[in-house]
Order: sequence, then C-alpha cells, then structure tokens
Amino acid sequence: MWRLRRAAVACEVCQSLVNHSSGVKGNLPLQKLHLISRSIYHLHHPSLKLQRPQPKASFQHFSSLTNPPLRKLKLSPIKYGYQPHRNFWPARLAARLLKLRYLILGSAVGGGYTAKKTFDQWKDMIPDLSDYKWIVPDIVWEIDEYIDWEKIIKALPTSEDLAKVAPDLDKIVESLSILKDFFTTGHKLVSEVIGSSGPLLLLGSPGETAFRATDHGSEGDKHYRKVSDKEKIDQLQEELLHTQLKYQRILERLEKENKELRKLVLQKDDKGIHHRKLKKSLIDMYSEVLDVLSDYDASYNTQDHLPRVVVVGDQSAGKTSVLEMIAQARIFPRGSGEMMTRSPVKVTLSEGPHHVALFKDSSREFDLTKEEDLAALRHEIELRMRKNVKEGCTVSPETISLNVKGPGLQRMVLVDLPGVISTVTSGMAPDTKETIFSISKAYMQNPNAIILCIQDGSVDAERSIVTDLVSQMDPHGRRTIFVLTKVDLAEKNVASPSRIQQIIEGKLFPMKALGYFAVVTGKGNSSESIEAIREYEEEFFQNSKLLKTSMLKAHQVTTRNLSLAVSDCFWKMVRESVEQQADSFKATRFNLETEWKNNYPRLRELDRNELFEKAKNEILDEVISLSQVTPKHWEEILQQSLWERVSTHVIENIYLPAAQTMNSGTFNTTVDIKLKQWTDKQLPNKAVEVAWETLQEEFSRFMTEPKGKEHDDIFDKLKEAVKEESIKRHKWNDFAEDSLRVIQHNALEDRSISDKQQWDAAISFMEEALQARLQDTENAIENMVGPDWKKRWLYWKNRTQEQCVHNETKNELEKMLKCNEEHPAYLASDEITTVRKNLESRGVAVDPGLIKDTWHQVYRRHFLKSALNHCNLCRRGFYYYQRHFVDSELECNDVVLFWRIQRMLAITANTLRQQLTNTEVRRLEKNVKEVLEDFAEDSEKKVKLLTGKRVQLAEDLKKVREIQEKLDAFIEALHQEK
Repeated sequence: MWRLRRAAVACEVCQSLVNHSSGVKGNLPLQKLHLISRSIYHLHHPSLKLQRPQPKASFQHFSSLTNPPLRKLKLSPIKYGYQPHRNFWPARLAARLLKLRYLILGSAVGGGYTAKKTFDQWKDMIPDLSDYKWIVPDIVWEIDEYIDWEKIIKALPTSEDLAKVAPDLDKIVESLSILKDFFTTGHKLVSEVIGSSGPLLLLGSPGETAFRATDHGSEGDKHYRKVSDKEKIDQLQEELLHTQLKYQRILERLEKENKELRKLVLQKDDKGIHHRKLKKSLIDMYSEVLDVLSDYDASYNTQDHLPRVVVVGDQSAGKTSVLEMIAQARIFPRGSGEMMTRSPVKVTLSEGPHHVALFKDSSREFDLTKEEDLAALRHEIELRMRKNVKEGCTVSPETISLNVKGPGLQRMVLVDLPGVISTVTSGMAPDTKETIFSISKAYMQNPNAIILCIQDGSVDAERSIVTDLVSQMDPHGRRTIFVLTKVDLAEKNVASPSRIQQIIEGKLFPMKALGYFAVVTGKGNSSESIEAIREYEEEFFQNSKLLKTSMLKAHQVTTRNLSLAVSDCFWKMVRESVEQQADSFKATRFNLETEWKNNYPRLRELDRNELFEKAKNEILDEVISLSQVTPKHWEEILQQSLWERVSTHVIENIYLPAAQTMNSGTFNTTVDIKLKQWTDKQLPNKAVEVAWETLQEEFSRFMTEPKGKEHDDIFDKLKEAVKEESIKRHKWNDFAEDSLRVIQHNALEDRSISDKQQWDAAISFMEEALQARLQDTENAIENMVGPDWKKRWLYWKNRTQEQCVHNETKNELEKMLKCNEEHPAYLASDEITTVRKNLESRGVAVDPGLIKDTWHQVYRRHFLKSALNHCNLCRRGFYYYQRHFVDSELECNDVVLFWRIQRMLAITANTLRQQLTNTEVRRLEKNVKEVLEDFAEDSEKKVKLLTGKRVQLAEDLKKVREIQEKLDAFIEALHQEK
C-alpha cells in the first residue's frame, strides 16, 4: 500500500507540470522509453491498468518466474469547486520551470527507491537453490576457464560512449510540453500536494482531479474492509496453494530436464570423456565403510556410530513401497499380507548414467528399466533372504547389501528392516516377534542412525506398535522422520480429517520427530509402475482437501520431497559424526597394536583368511607328499593289513576244517572249494576296505605328524576337519572289486612253488600265523581257567569258582587227548557224558555246554602245536614236493596252502598299490582341494576351525585398519566435495 501511495505522489508531481494543450503526438510504446521517461509516462499510458497489490503475508511464497499478483482498485471520482482563471502567465511559467527541478529530482529519488525495493522483493521471492548446485553441470561452474572476461570488459562501451547515447534534456523538456498540452484538456491541475505523510489513493477520472490526500482512507478502503476475514483467509490460502503448486510443477520440470542432462554427462564419464565421478564414488565409499564395519561388529555395538537411514514400521505399513519410490524401481519381493522382508536389506542409492542394481558380492547388474531383470532381482533377494534364515526361524539378522544406481537418485544408505508384528501367526517361529524387536533395536540404538518411521494412515493409529518402539529409542525425536502412508485411503475413510492433521503434527502419538510427511504409494496394485504411482500421488495432492485446508504444507507431501529431506538429514548427520568415528577407530587401532606387540612379538599379524591360506598350502603340500610314498612301503603295509583282516577266516574257516580230513586229496578239495567261495563273496571287498583304510591312515599320518619347530597347533582343528570331510567325500572306484576278483582267483589257483626260497618263505609265513593263533589260544585258556600256580604265588592272585570249574574240565580233557592224540575236532556224546561223570565224581558239577567250550580251546591248542611241529618236518620237504610226495610219508599240503595265500596277498597288495598311486591318491587330492575351496567360502566354518585369542586379535586389528583407511579416504573425498 505504501508503495502505491509513493508512486501516486510521483505521478501527481508529473501532472502538476502539464497544462491544457493538444494530445500526444504519436503512440510510443512504454517499453521503448527511457527509465525516467517511463516513470513520467506510465500513469496515463492507454494500455496501463492500475492495480492494487495484495496485503503481504509472511507465509506467501512466489516463484522467481512469476510476478506478485495485484488486486484491482476501484477509482472514486472527486469533484472540486470552480476556481477563476488568472492571467499571471509569467508567474505561472516561473512556477512551472521551478517545478521541473522537483520533477527530475523527485522522479530520480522516488524511482530509484522504488526500483531498489522492487529488486529486494524479487530477490526474496527467488527460491534458495543452493542445495541443488550439484544438479547444474560442472561446465557452468568452470565457465571462467572458457571465457576471457578481460576481453569482454574491454569491449564494453566507456562512459564517454554512454554519454553520447544518453537522452537530451532539451528533448525531455519538449516532451513535457507536449504532455502539458495533452493533459490540459479535461483535467484540472492540483497546485500543491496536501498531507504528504498520509496514504495517497488514485481516484481521478477524465475531467477531474487525479489525486487526493487523506489521513483516514478512501471509499475503496472502506469497501475492501467490508470483506470478512474468513473470505480473505480462504482467498489467500487458495492463492498460496496455487502459487506453491505452480512452483512445484516448474521445479519438477527443471529437475526432469536436469536429470536428462546429468544422464548424458554421466554417460560421457563412462566413455572416458569426463573423469569427474566424485558424487557417485562418495556414497559408494561410505557404503563400503558400512559393509566392512558390519563384518567387524555384527552386533552394532558402541564401535559403530556411523549414520544410516533405518526404515521401520508395522507389517504391511508400506515400508517397502516408500523405499521403492525413493529408489524409483520395484526391487523388493511383494506379498499380500504375508511377511516378505525376512532379513535387513541395506540399499545404497547413488547417481549413475543407467538405472541398475547389483549386490555387494556379485558382479551381475540388473537393468531396472526391464521387467524381466526386475523380476530376476526380486527373486534373487527372496532367495538370499530364505538362505539367511536358519532352520526353525522366521527372520534373520544377516544383512543383504544392494547397490542401486540411476540418474537423479538421492545419495544415501537405507536399511529396510522386517515389519514389526503384534502377534505371532501360524507358520512363524515362536520367537519371531522378539527377534524382530531385537533386530530393530540393534539398528535404532545407534545414536547417529536416522529413523524413518512408517505409519499406515489407512488404519487406526492406536493399532501401531512401531511408534512406541521409536519413542523408546529416540525420545526427543532428534533423528526421527515420521511418514504417513496411504493418505488417499485415509482421507477417503477417516470421518474427521483433523485426525490426520493430528497424526502429521505428532499430537496423536507420544513420539517426537524432526519432520512429518504424508505420501501415497499407489492404488494397491503391485503391477503399477513407479511413474504411474508418482502421477497418481501428484494428482491426489493437487486436489486434496488436506492441502486446500492447510492441514498439510506443500513441502510435507510426496515421496520426492521426503527423499530430499531424508538425503539432506543423512548427509548432515554424516558430516557431523564421521570424523569423530575416525578418531575413535584410530585409538582402537593403537590399543590393538600395543596388545599384539606385548603378546605375540615374534609372530606376524595374520588374520583368519591369511591363516587359512597358510594352512591350505600346508595341507596341499602334505597331500602331494602322500604321492611320494615308495611302492615298497605301500605294498608292505597293504599286505600286512590285509592278512590281519583275513587271517581269522583263513585259519578258522579254511585251514582247520580242511586239516581235519583223512587224506591229502580231501584236504585239497576242501581248500579249493572254500577258497573259491571266499574269493567270490568276501575277499575283493575286504581288500578294497583295507586299501581305503590304509590310505586314510597314511593321509592322517601326514596331516597330523608334528613338523618340529615349524608346527603351528592353531591349524590342527582345520586339518582334522579337512581330513574328515575329504575322506567322507571320497569313494573307491566301483570297478576295483571286479578286477581284484579275477586277479585273486588266478593267484589262488596256482600251486607251483618254483624254488626252495619260496618254500621256506611259505613255511615261515605258516609258522608265524600258527604261532600267533597259538598265542591267542593260550591267552583265551588262561582267561578261562585263571592264573597258574606261579602267578598265584608271585602276584597273589586267586581263581574264581567258575575258573576252577573250567580248570578241572580242562585237565580232564587234556587226559583224554593224551590217550588219543589223533582225536578228531569234535567230542562224541558219550565222551561228553564220560567227562561230566568223572568231574561229578570229584565234586565238580558241569553242564555239556561248558565242556564243549573248554574242549574247543584245548583241542585248538593241541592242533596248533601239532601243526607247528609239522612245519619243522616240512622244512626239508621241498624235494618230496617236487616229486608230488610220491613214495613219501611226508605230506606238506598245508605249506602249499599258505604259499597260495601268501602269493595272493602279495599280488593283491601290488594291485591295490597301483590303484592307490595311479588313481585314488589323485582323487583324494582333488577332494581335498574341493573341501578347502568350500571352507574358504564358508566364513562360519573358518571362524569355528580357526579360533583363539591370537586369531581374534589379528582379525580385529585388520578390520580396524581397513575401516580407518576407508574412513580417511571418505573424509578426504567429503572435504573435496565441499
């Protein structure tokens, strides 16, 4: 109002200098006049419609591309009485010439002041775009390098040149005279200005005075005041909303255009034309710090205070939808009412030329502009979640790291957490609710974490659980941003709209927040595109009563505004806390290095991965050394092990039954039959088992054998686990038994002993086998009858009652054998009766079973002693063997049997050795490599097998160094960006 009044004063001075003369010559446009001429000419230009400005409000915003709206003002005519015309023309001429001075001076001062106020007003209306400097390509900020300002300054006109083009005052006077003649007709001149301190209103009309001074207002003011305050507020609010929406659309259009430009610039970056990638790499560097930190401190204790945006909310409140709107792609698995987020998902948003997504541990890029890639990404996230969830659980605390890049994305790190539930439903683990609470608290208790609290606006606020949890973690609301989703449903269903306002303003919940936002995440159709949801959201808020009634402000709505606000808050928190965290890790590193020097001064600082690589090399060396075992050693241990395995069967089931026959023909027939049955059914399988056990024993010996001073017991558990897993995976060749069966059958059929040396070797082998059996039999008899008289006297041992009965029975049976040394292997019934009666006569009661058990051992000892005596006789029987025992009472067929067994063992050992060295050792080495590769990828396995204070200290030291290095690099990049 005061500006209009000052302008009216200037215009009244203009009119006071003109008289009744002829009209204006020509029709000059206002825009082509000089500034001073324009200030004189503007009030009476025929195209000008004077308007009255709106009352100024403190909350009104204008775009830099629009002018403040002006309100039309009614002009009230004023009539003055008749004044006589006086012919003092010299006085009038002098007065007019003197007023020319006031005209020029007043116009210059008033116009300059008005111009300055107009400039200040327009300057205030220009929006603050300092936060969007990054949108403008760097070529704009680097324009100084491409423009020579000195040349431009030299090319500008000098003051003398400007003076030549300045307006001529004589011509101005001439123009004023013309104006005087024009305004004389039908106008009255006001000789003086009354009440310059009061407001001046434009009231004149043709033929009447143009201005009138007043202290109490005009009829227009009175008419304006008649409008009620409510109508004024409604009109102002409508105009404010219109202006805000207009500014919003202009800003969105600019952002869209800028997004395309940024995309082109970033594509040039990828081609190597431009090497500025600071903004993209900055958030990636920060994300890497968080990844390393999460590995170092999975529980997020006091060591990790770096900011993240933690997204929490009740189940199905729209957390995932808000994240997808911020990421501008539908990247998360979707379900109808069921829990889809089963583990935390860390999403790193960064700017890039293409809209893609990739996992931290994978090089595959998913093109988010293609539906098939989006489906594959959602499927991969779902698989990773199910893999993280252990058996018997519903959710997992393990984090999935995902990077999303694209043009126009706000740079920040968000963590999507499983939705908070109030009731455990069927199919969930009983501790699901408590697990979700513990995961959420672990992330939110970080003092620098930004909590994005999502509340479903379409349900009753009283049903919310997450707000209480957020209030506990951040009672003062210094790092909480509240987001009300599904506002479209809320506005449609809620009977009292003021309830939504109470929610947004934080009056309905006990929690406090930095800011409150309302968003719309679509119409509930999972197939909707992000662009369609955004258009629907903008259309809804343009027509929403919440904005029209000022329940919501324009900056509190849409996910785009939310994204900008969260990004600003995130980077502010990062800048405030990152250097403090870097100093904290420096102190931690110093403490760990000091502890290592004091405890392990002569050892290198090898972390778990480095120790595993060292152990891996040692294990592979030991497997290689297994292939260097000599053939002789293999055959000796194989032959010995195989005989130990089959000796019982040979003696008990082949030799002893055949030896009970009456002649050599029956002996050989029995032996051949039993050997054939044995070879067909048992022998090849036993041989393979022996070979596999032998390989395991040798492998274990190499793995566990101490290496002297170089031996490090920290690898023992790992080596044992590798050995067991490799043996478990190894399977002998299936065709080995078939080939062995043929070889063994041919070896056992051969009866030709070529020389005396082989004959003597067979006798020695037989004696060793029989001697071992005799010793076993003696031990069995001793256990049966108890200690003899020497041991009873020397060691003060006594026999039990049962042992005494066995001893009496043994003595009675030995008497029977002395009477008949050729007695067969089995007792007849009458012989058992005789022995029992003889014992009863001496007061010893026995049963037939005890007699038979005792007889078996007694006869076995008697037979083995006789067989050993026969071996001594056969030492000189090779001559008779060559003559096939013709005309000789000496028959050594048992020696030939043991020679056949011995030769079969040698041939079998040789065959197994070839299989071992040629095939099985290599296959075992391959299995060991596979096991080591599997263990290398299984971090839990390495943690379990490589344990101890030394390992943990080295692991912590490496992680702290890595974190500190990445933090220092990030801080340096952050300072460069500033």
